[in-house]
Amino acid sequence: MKRLFKLWTINVLVLIVAGSVSAQEKAAVVNPLQAYYEVKDALISSNASVAGTKATVLINAIKANEKTNTSKVLRDKILFDAEHIAESKDIEHQRDHFTSLSTDFYALVKAVKLSDKPVYYAYCPMKKSYWLSESEAIKNPYYGSKMLTCGKVAEVLK
Repeated sequence: MKRLFKLWTINVLVLIVAGSVSAQEKAAVVNPLQAYYEVKDALISSNASVAGTKATVLINAIKANEKTNTSKVLRDKILFDAEHIAESKDIEHQRDHFTSLSTDFYALVKAVKLSDKPVYYAYCPMKKSYWLSESEAIKNPYYGSKMLTCGKVAEVLK
């Protein structure tokens, strides 16, 4: 009976350690910039539910990535806006927070190299706001299908 209990305890400990390692590995795999792009894409498709889910992924990616700790103030601003996007089901409220999230994320990308690929900093003249994109093609997250191609690339970060 004691032997059975020891085996059971060892199995439980192995499962706990294996579970936490895989969770850490999953968190480490998500690049904060990629998570940001996924929030942007959800806003482009005007899907508030997906934007909220992707904002939660962004929050976890920011918290798990050591590079994002370069500026606590900037990190906290990004988390503040991402949390509002995650908690809201109102697409317009999410887009309002995406405006300041994008401004702060731009500062983060300028300070810390999060990608080897170019990052396009696009501008929407109607909203007077910017966003980051992995592509030069304009797909506006502030208006979705209403004004999908409204905007221009203002800067390319390499």
